[in-house]
Amino acid sequence: MAKIPQRPQEIFSEITGDYRGVFGEDLISIILYGSGAGEDYVPGKSDINVLVVLTEQGIDRIEMALETVAKWRRRNVAIPLFLTRDHLAGSLDAYPIELLNMRLSYVVVTGEDVLAPLTFDPRHIRLQLERELRGKLIHLRSGFLATEGKAGQIRELIAASLTAFVSLFSALLYLRRLEIPNRKRDVIAAAAAAFGIDAGVFMKCEAIRGKRDHFTSAEVTAVFRDYLKEASRLCGIIDRMDIE
Repeated sequence: MAKIPQRPQEIFSEITGDYRGVFGEDLISIILYGSGAGEDYVPGKSDINVLVVLTEQGIDRIEMALETVAKWRRRNVAIPLFLTRDHLAGSLDAYPIELLNMRLSYVVVTGEDVLAPLTFDPRHIRLQLERELRGKLIHLRSGFLATEGKAGQIRELIAASLTAFVSLFSALLYLRRLEIPNRKRDVIAAAAAAFGIDAGVFMKCEAIRGKRDHFTSAEVTAVFRDYLKEASRLCGIIDRMDIE
């Protein structure tokens, strides 16, 4: 049985060797990002997310990594995000929120630090925020109808969607030039204080996501109803937000 690392740092040397063996000099860097690079990592539960940056020649040989990716998936490492420098730079206007959140919490496993030089245009973040929030609202409504009102499925819907909202909260704080905390619960609290949303609702959702709650079926439905209401309010907040 594949050994699940207690700390992501345990695998740095081995995973570097594996990908260096596949790509050689075409491997520019490997970067750990997300919960594995911060304080929210839970061994055996949290994914270990890595960015693998390759040269153009390396990305053309990505099929060479099939066995290596499969090996590390068995050890709780998510399928890496494979990019080139040009693709990374060209994504700043299309996916600024994902890259912003990546840069907020990362560790260079090997090679160059390609994230530190990134800069973000607030207008691009504002545009993606509106698109993402409206999309999440539609998803929550349709997802709720698909649950047929079953509490277990509503729980799954909340758990699957909450992480994305925390990423959006980080982007909102960035637009206000406010400090962005490391832990999810602290990000929720900071965004609630800055934008007047109900932190309690999202804290309950975080408890459901982490399976730390004792809500009845009726209470889970009530939490979701409030969750949907706050998501709708967030859409209004971003609509009214001016970008200097």
